[in-house]
Amino acid sequence: MLALLLLQLLHGGLGIPSASQRSFGVDYARNCFLKDGEPFRYISGSIHYSRVPRYYWKDRLLKMKMAGLDAVQTYVPWNFHESEPGVYNFTGDRDLVSFVQLAQEVGLLLILRAGPYICAEWDMGGLPAWLLNKETIVLRSSDADYLAAIGRWMGILLPKMKPLLYQNGGPIIMVQVENEYGSYFACDFDYLRYLQKLFRQHLGNEVVLFTTDGASKSLLRCGALQGLYSTVDFGPGNNVTAAFLVQRHSEPKGPLVNSEFYTGWLDHWGHRHSVVSSSIIAKTLSEILAHGASVNMYMFIGGTNFGYWNGANMPYLPQPTSYDYDAPLSEAGDLTEKYFAIREVIGMYKKLPVGPIPPTTPKFAYGEVALEKVGTVKDFLDDLSPSGPVKSTYPLTFVQVKQYFGYVLYRTKLPRNCSEKTLLSSHGIHDRGYVSVDGIPQGVLDRWNIISLNITGNAGAYLDMLVENMGRVNYGRYNNDFKGLVSNVTLGEDILTDWEIYPLDIDRAVDQGLSNKMSDGNISSYEEPTFYTGNFSIPSGIPDLPQDTYIEFSGWTKGQVWINGFNLGRYWPALGPQITLFVPSNILVSSSPNNITVLEFEKAPCSSGKCLIEFVDRPNINATVHRESTSEKLFTRDVFLDHI
Repeated sequence: MLALLLLQLLHGGLGIPSASQRSFGVDYARNCFLKDGEPFRYISGSIHYSRVPRYYWKDRLLKMKMAGLDAVQTYVPWNFHESEPGVYNFTGDRDLVSFVQLAQEVGLLLILRAGPYICAEWDMGGLPAWLLNKETIVLRSSDADYLAAIGRWMGILLPKMKPLLYQNGGPIIMVQVENEYGSYFACDFDYLRYLQKLFRQHLGNEVVLFTTDGASKSLLRCGALQGLYSTVDFGPGNNVTAAFLVQRHSEPKGPLVNSEFYTGWLDHWGHRHSVVSSSIIAKTLSEILAHGASVNMYMFIGGTNFGYWNGANMPYLPQPTSYDYDAPLSEAGDLTEKYFAIREVIGMYKKLPVGPIPPTTPKFAYGEVALEKVGTVKDFLDDLSPSGPVKSTYPLTFVQVKQYFGYVLYRTKLPRNCSEKTLLSSHGIHDRGYVSVDGIPQGVLDRWNIISLNITGNAGAYLDMLVENMGRVNYGRYNNDFKGLVSNVTLGEDILTDWEIYPLDIDRAVDQGLSNKMSDGNISSYEEPTFYTGNFSIPSGIPDLPQDTYIEFSGWTKGQVWINGFNLGRYWPALGPQITLFVPSNILVSSSPNNITVLEFEKAPCSSGKCLIEFVDRPNINATVHRESTSEKLFTRDVFLDHI
């Protein structure tokens, strides 16, 4: 009884509402949110738990809190939790419940963008690739198979979130339904109504459900639905009054909300790193807050596309491993000039929290590490594809062989002699293919530039095409992005048939360890897709190690890298702009040597004897690039206009 009285005093007598007293809603009469019966305006920032190691969640959340934020906003990538149908993962870095609880522990409210589609420059916009098992599926529509899959997924996700709603004692004040649907071609109101009913069924009628669309009447026409609160998004330099007038077209009463105020912008391989000045961010943020509006800054920390999680845009432009976004907190969580400029603006409109700001985490340059060549993909084929090949008259896509990420090796035999350079063509290679004949490299095909090349070889020689999935389209109507050889391959005028198709489980093989398979006769060949391994030890006698670091690939071309079995992501210094990859300290060990595995697709520097990578203490994600086209400028302009 005494414990109960103390609990009542804590929650009632000291002004802290109990779960039964907590409420969050929209006050249409006063054009504001109401939190526990009082007018409320939130200042929020986006953080994607899927792009930040769990080890660093608290560090990043504390920095956001100390910037003056009331809330954080996060996306839920469906494919991050259900990469294979019916197999759910909410552990480790995928423990969404723990992330939400940690935000509350830090003192932050949370805005949940539950999907099912999120965009986010994430592979397929968060939709799982296995949805494409039905080739004719119409994603983000009332397609019966799509709705059935959503129903099953939300039946898993939303019950986990319900106890964490604000009125139930948790930090979640609002839940977004779908994402920027007005920018999609389908304009299917039956689909939105289905989602609304599904969310209400699982979360109840009290939670604020909302939508987000670009600040344009044309986008709100298909993105808004009665019963879902309409918010808008727009970037710096825009006319804030005009943008909110667009929201008023859909929501004549209620709080003004910018759900995505862009603090930076996204990157693509082969183009310049996006940078937006702190001064223009601060100026527009101040204008938004002067309107009394609620705002979410996208991104407050971008993070990293570890593994294969990056997305792509059309015309096909894949995004790099870094998702730094030129955000107030860097990819590694470092405090930036922009962080302090934003904090200063927020301090003009509310009292900032008292206490120290967690410092930038230290970085350590572990130096050069020698690697050795251990074998080509062909040498390790039995280890990489233990079940053997799928045989088919014509090529099959990744989805058809149940390979959703990474790489697939396509193999057939040359039907005739190609002694005078015969043209090999594929108009349907998604996304990049490394071609060899009997182990002799012939060149590279890709979906955006090179669709044919000349090859030589004798009849009966093995033609291998190692095809790389560079990331599925995350925005627009083409996110039904099939990977692999999606159409036939021709040799001159002949269609090649009788394929052996090897799905490659490289992550598993790397985790188990790759032992040297090179013979002395092959040691001079450095141009086939090849594995290299090495190790390094954390120096002893230095306190607080291991620390974060960056891995640099001087002289290397393009590939994938793992440390201690953890897939760091793709490197492509030959194209840029990203040169270094962020290595969080939590994947490093000091008790034994750290293992490095590199899969280089084209050319390593090892033929000159300098078979090295280097760990440095500073990032380089803004190097000079070798390709920039008008398509990039058009894409950036068009997408930005879609958002405003």
